Amino acid sequence: MHRIHRSANGHVVFALSGRMDPEHIAVLEALIRSEANGRPIALDLKNVTLVGQDAIAFLERCEANNITLANCPAYIREWITRKRSES
Repeated sequence: MHRIHRSANGHVVFALSGRMDPEHIAVLEALIRSEANGRPIALDLKNVTLVGQDAIAFLERCEANNITLANCPAYIREWITRKRSES
């Protein structure tokens, strides 16, 4: 199961919970694209329980596009860092 909760107060925060499967990533990408250009966006990963390689690649792209990864679990941060060093 995966949930996305949107909140906004000057910037947009998408609070994610559950697994990040490819179909959930596609939905999240569409939500991010629908936001106004220049508006700060953050992904709150506090309640994310499981990610795969697709999710790591997506999160790496998000950071490259100035999207903040808030409450990023250490194992996800490590995986993103390792992926960057391999590129």
